[in-house]
Amino acid sequence: MTPGHRTEHDLLGDREVPAGAYWGIRTLRACENFPTTGTPISAYPQLVDALAAVKAAAARANAELGLLAPEKALAIVEACREIRNGHLHGQFVVDVIQGRAGTSANMNANEVIANRALEILGHAKGEYESLHPSEEVNLSHSTNDAYPTAIKVATINAVIELLAAMSVLREAFTAKAEEFRDVLTMGRTQPADAVPMTLGQEFSVYAVMLEESQGGLAEAVGPVHEINLGATAIDTGLQAPAGYAGYAGYAGYAGYAGYAEAAGRHLADITRLSLVTAGNPVEATQDYGAFVRLSGVLKSIAVKLSMNCNDLRLLSSGPPAELNETSLPAGQAGSRIMPGEVNAVIPEVVSRVAFDVIGNDATITMAAEAGQLQRNVFEPVIFHSLSESITHLRTTCLALAERCAAGITAGTVAMRAAVAHSIGLVTALSPHIGYTAATGIAL
Repeated sequence: MTPGHRTEHDLLGDREVPAGAYWGIRTLRACENFPTTGTPISAYPQLVDALAAVKAAAARANAELGLLAPEKALAIVEACREIRNGHLHGQFVVDVIQGRAGTSANMNANEVIANRALEILGHAKGEYESLHPSEEVNLSHSTNDAYPTAIKVATINAVIELLAAMSVLREAFTAKAEEFRDVLTMGRTQPADAVPMTLGQEFSVYAVMLEESQGGLAEAVGPVHEINLGATAIDTGLQAPAGYAGYAGYAGYAGYAGYAEAAGRHLADITRLSLVTAGNPVEATQDYGAFVRLSGVLKSIAVKLSMNCNDLRLLSSGPPAELNETSLPAGQAGSRIMPGEVNAVIPEVVSRVAFDVIGNDATITMAAEAGQLQRNVFEPVIFHSLSESITHLRTTCLALAERCAAGITAGTVAMRAAVAHSIGLVTALSPHIGYTAATGIAL
């Protein structure tokens, strides 16, 4: 054995692992096999926390059912608590896009939790005869139910954060709508002059669109609360303990209901989420329609935000050669060769994020469709794409609120002049003097 390393064994043979690493041989092989994106699963802390929550719930359930020694269960739960408090996230090193349906992420979690639990029990890392990552941390469940449950928990928590960020942006637009409620401007239709309106009315639309999008997002994440923890291999309940009592007519294996009920109950307690154990665990994992629907709502939000930002860029264009009806906060200089230029960089990046979200939606749709029989091996790319969309939308909403919307000012002089000289004013005369006469005045 090389100094500073420990030797671990799997079905392929022996390998040396850095002595200080909490991950083990299965994680090592996964890192060698999948240098796919260079983005480890630790880039998504919600996933790391969710994997730890699943493992803690499993340990509690196994101890409750008499399958795991209490002292081992307590050590596993404590290791998971530490991870959920932000410790050891750097040990989750497997690439977010990996072969199989999350097996490597599951084993990475098993090994990190096992080695930390071993330390808590007074043993050295790698002494798996005292607590084994597969046989005890992974007891009564498998990747087939642990990983789908974890990505659902992670997704729900990420959506909660996105909804909060959308509220911040909605409040910023609402404040501007109130501030500009008496500021007269010219309404336009693609983009010809239409009729006068207030700038406050324009900004109130942005706020209402966000509110409606929040309602759609909250509704779309509802089905994601259904989990299949306890379903084990291909979600049949095989090897799960304590007797099956599932929905009427299901010819399942013994074990699903007893362990699943306990594990689901503990997971809901740990996460404080309203999780529901699936009545048909096979369907719960095979059908990824909930993620497809959620992604579609995210795409809709992205499209609306980008459309709003197109307006912000246009209204602030100039000055003074273009509309110059609003001014956006100056975030950075726009050009090295054009002195004084300040570009609408925040609205621009919102649109670029929207393009990513639209692309991610296509990826999620294709990955969900590509599932075969009882398992979808493309779960990791579904999670990666979905998480990227949610994360980027969240950070974008906050940046748009704090670094743009909150500092927008109205160009009242330019808008008053635009209204005074617009042919749109004759629309008000049309009911009184007729369309033909009004047209003559406009010309």
